[in-house]
Amino acid sequence: MTNLKKALDKILGWLCIIIFSLMVVFTTYQVIVRYVFSSPSAVSETLTRYLFVWLILYSAAYVFGQKDHINIGYLKEKMSEPVKQKVNIIIELVTIAFSILVLIYGGIKVTNLNMLQFDSILGIPTGIIYSCIPIAGVLIIFYSIYNINLYAKGEEIVEDSAIID
Repeated sequence: MTNLKKALDKILGWLCIIIFSLMVVFTTYQVIVRYVFSSPSAVSETLTRYLFVWLILYSAAYVFGQKDHINIGYLKEKMSEPVKQKVNIIIELVTIAFSILVLIYGGIKVTNLNMLQFDSILGIPTGIIYSCIPIAGVLIIFYSIYNINLYAKGEEIVEDSAIID
């Protein structure tokens, strides 16, 4: 499971880098054609907006995997190790419940509803854009299950957040 997590970390890390790089290229192109040639590009603007949504969700999943997300650990740090271990498992279970209900179930509903609606600029179903929601939910659930497995064994989660080795 650790090897799968490391591979997933690499894939998600590189995916976020690629998405961000594409956003920079499309935004730069948009600025140049708008202000230099006075001919704005609707395609680059639309692609940048959709890529931004994908970047947010996939980077959120990546951050969950690295345990770098925002949390308030003051109370948890005051607890004994056995209690802290149980609290960590409960937090991961709540994260799984949220991911199942909101990201996967809700994301699939939204994706399916929007498969019949086409983007006027790109001509693709907008459901394709929304498909990143349930995918991010599955990724977060994987990371939470991985963390629960480590907590149950009593192992400390220490992450190497370097994308490139």
